[in-house]
Amino acid sequence: MEALLGVGTLVGFLSGLLGKGGSAVTTPILQVFLHVPDYLALASPLPSALPTLLAAAWAYRGRGLVDDRVVRLCALWGFPATIAGSFLSARVSGPALMVMSALLIAGLGVSLVIEGEPPQGGGAPPATWKVAAIAIFVGGLSGLLANSGGVLFGPLFISVLRLPTKTAIACSMIVAAILAVPGLAVHVYLGHVDWTIVVALSVAAIPSSYLGARLALRMRDKSLLRVYGILLSLFGLYDVWFSLRGH
Repeated sequence: MEALLGVGTLVGFLSGLLGKGGSAVTTPILQVFLHVPDYLALASPLPSALPTLLAAAWAYRGRGLVDDRVVRLCALWGFPATIAGSFLSARVSGPALMVMSALLIAGLGVSLVIEGEPPQGGGAPPATWKVAAIAIFVGGLSGLLANSGGVLFGPLFISVLRLPTKTAIACSMIVAAILAVPGLAVHVYLGHVDWTIVVALSVAAIPSSYLGARLALRMRDKSLLRVYGILLSLFGLYDVWFSLRGH
């Protein structure tokens, strides 16, 4: 139990800082270090992602950093895509998908570091088709991998929609929390969730995620973008290593 609380504290803090649910980090830790069976390690972090993300998003909401239009469109298009992906998860090669998504995460992280200057916002609203395409792509992949999707939504909001860094992180947390619901329902139905793990992760992750979000709000946009890009790259490379080693 102490180990799960420690994992929850670490993952919660990173979730608040980076706007991600934490499944991409939690699943490998549960499998490699705590020897949790594959399906339980894959899906059990998902329920704790919802309150963790909402706790962190609360810090951003009070600063007016949420783009409600982007959130609504992502929920509209991502919800059915997540459900479809969840039902397909038993029929698709998980390791191959994990490697591809991890490479994408690492690539997006590197691109954000290279870019250097964060988008400033204030221009035309993002095109509806771009928002819908991101929602369908990430939603479907999230359902397949039992991942809330925050690790992909954030960098895609920055690089494709050109949202300011903090707005992108805030939106990614809310969208990821919304899309965690259908995926969670399907995986609970399939019996892939260990509720002891869920409770332990949630108790530790909820307060630490709020602290992570508060730290992100104090950082300059340029510094936050660089930290965001570096950590995404490291997460992506770690997930590639984890997937290829056959856990």
